Amino acid sequence: MRKPTPSSQRTARAFPTSSAPTPAFPMRLNKYLAWKKFSTRKASDEIIKKGQVFINNKKAEVGMMVQQNDVVEVKFRGKPTPYFYYAYNKPKGISTQKEDGEQGEKTGKKVVTSFPKGMFPIGSLEKEVHGLMILTNDGRITQRLLSSAYPDEKEYVVTTKNNLRGSLKEKMEAGPMIEGEQTKPCKVTILNERAFVVTITEEKRHEVRRMCSALFQEVQEIQRVRILNIKLGALVAGAHRPIVGDELSEFLGTLLA
Repeated sequence: MRKPTPSSQRTARAFPTSSAPTPAFPMRLNKYLAWKKFSTRKASDEIIKKGQVFINNKKAEVGMMVQQNDVVEVKFRGKPTPYFYYAYNKPKGISTQKEDGEQGEKTGKKVVTSFPKGMFPIGSLEKEVHGLMILTNDGRITQRLLSSAYPDEKEYVVTTKNNLRGSLKEKMEAGPMIEGEQTKPCKVTILNERAFVVTITEEKRHEVRRMCSALFQEVQEIQRVRILNIKLGALVAGAHRPIVGDELSEFLGTLLA
């Protein structure tokens, strides 16, 4: 029988290969760990403080710089915390996080508090937008999903108060101007005279609503139904389900490739 690993034994975690463009060296250690998709910069600083990060076999400190040929290792005691991933259907009319200075129910703002223990949402949906969000404890994928530098698709179903203009599909797919900045090209499928599906690859604040406004379409409802290969499907409002198996493999294969 295999002997259990003593809790005091240190084990090094290997870094996944990063597909992101190589930044210039030297670079800050927390930025290096984020680039290698080990963790977010903030979380990296925490494990550095705990003495779990080593550069060329010497314990690292927060703020240290990494040279291109340095050997960086993250060592931990016992087994690493397993990662979990959930698809969550955010209901309309609630927020996933408190704004700075707010006290939740004291301000009358409904804030989601029913996430699985240790999970956090990646990004956010404005209060009146509902639909799919990703919940996880894996900080490695946060920066990637929130970045506009990658062609990661997010799909929304939009219902408008006024009939769709004949030029909507053409102009939205070309990328309308928002406050002097052109949005990236997207894909549009018209469903009926007051509804369409739009697939975008950017992560800008209230982007879909602002794109509609720029094209003189008054929004009635917006629902996010897909992030990469993860689909909302029949998941009821307020519920969450685990992302596992082939669905998870494809999802992480894209984000950590």
